[in-house]
Amino acid sequence: MPRTGRSSDRPPPTLTSADGFALTGPSRLPDPNLNAYRKDLADTALAGDVFASHYAEPVIRTCSATMLRSGPSDEANAIRSIEAGEHFAMLEDSLGWAWGYAESDHRVGYVHSDALTR
Repeated sequence: MPRTGRSSDRPPPTLTSADGFALTGPSRLPDPNLNAYRKDLADTALAGDVFASHYAEPVIRTCSATMLRSGPSDEANAIRSIEAGEHFAMLEDSLGWAWGYAESDHRVGYVHSDALTR
């Protein structure tokens, strides 16, 4: 059968480093509820475990009483309440919402940006 030049005609790539380390098999990603990573951004602490476009060092902020949510919206599922004075490890602050994790239990989610102070 002649080759068509489509990617389905080609064997899957094998990625091997100079040390002989090969990237094979499924990824074993850490629990996203307790580890802050998305395709576009991840905590620098996860750099050896997950692949993301960018990595950020968390910036610790103090919260006023607020709700940790699964998405950047008041309609997103509530994960848990955050008490006044609790620390939040912020990785992103955009459009009025901060994404990161509660420092005490590492629960990942979004909080209103105005609930955070230095």
